[in-house]
Amino acid sequence: MHKIQMVDLKRQYNKIKAEVDTAIQHVIDTTDFINGSDVAAFSRELESYLGAKHVIPCANGTDALQIALMALGLEPGDEVITPSFTYIATVEVVALLRLKPVFVDVDADTYTMNLQSLKNAITPKTKAIIPVHLYGQSADLEPILALANEHNIPVIEDNAQAIGGDYTFSDGKKAKTGTMGTIGTTSFFPSKNLGCYGDGGAIFTNDAALAEKMKMIANHGQKVRYYHEMVGCNSRLDTIQAAILRIKLRHLDEYCDARRAVADYYDHAFANHPNIKTPYRAPYSKHVFHQYTMQLQGVDRNKVIQYLADKGIPSMLYYPVPSHKQNMFKSLGGNDFQLPITDMLQERVLSLPIHTELTEEELKFISENFLEAIKASRI
Repeated sequence: MHKIQMVDLKRQYNKIKAEVDTAIQHVIDTTDFINGSDVAAFSRELESYLGAKHVIPCANGTDALQIALMALGLEPGDEVITPSFTYIATVEVVALLRLKPVFVDVDADTYTMNLQSLKNAITPKTKAIIPVHLYGQSADLEPILALANEHNIPVIEDNAQAIGGDYTFSDGKKAKTGTMGTIGTTSFFPSKNLGCYGDGGAIFTNDAALAEKMKMIANHGQKVRYYHEMVGCNSRLDTIQAAILRIKLRHLDEYCDARRAVADYYDHAFANHPNIKTPYRAPYSKHVFHQYTMQLQGVDRNKVIQYLADKGIPSMLYYPVPSHKQNMFKSLGGNDFQLPITDMLQERVLSLPIHTELTEEELKFISENFLEAIKASRI
């Protein structure tokens, strides 16, 4: 049996090695390293896959969020609403641009933005809302978008963990996650469902004017070389990474299906267990399982983690400290936010390995040992 990893990129690479190696060699042979033809081709192909009018590749998912916020023309002190229960990048860019993060709670089942908490947080100073599609589960966008439209507030979808996911509206219309709000952003960090072999990110929008502005911001604020119309940044997707992503995009649906199959196995193995709450699959969306994150009750979580580690099984806490409790936000009174579901999840969540190459033998080993770990760690 292979060494068990949270994500096994080596085995995934081996399956597409010939395609990837050829693509990388082509970039090297042509010395087309910066803004090469593969970048433009990947952008078009991702537009087609997502059904988005404009895809702007950039250097990473954090830059994607920053560029999206910069394009909205917000002023220092403007409020941006975001869940606290997310990776820190979602909130970090808000503070970096001298905007004010307003933390809201999440739903106890989906781990995504709670609608009532969002409603309670909106003020005249609210200038953007950032729902996060966490762990591969889409936030419930339809009511969020309706509320945002009512208040004329733009929505930025943080889609770093759910690319490939589908959302179904109440009228039956379907859309890909990241394409429903004013702007969508994603990361191509290697462990993502669509990951490159370094850093990478992208921004999506159906608004042509916003797309043009974000392209300029990502390129030093210029449309014509050496003529800088606004303050921007330098955020490019490397051509080699774009070439790799073109290959992997063709396999994205297959990768998402493989992750769902792993989740199905775990769900069946842990069904109706009194100490384990398996991930909820919302009826409005198709979960892509970037992570398989459960809630544990009535057990010592640290003991579970150590038991698994002793058996050579990794596990992870996503995330041990929510954003509003991070030291970086002490000056903003982050600890004053009352987010009971976020606080509860912080104490209960645990993620098991999930990736495209897990075998039934490995899943059986993980599941059986996890159940033993739970049994041995009951409080």
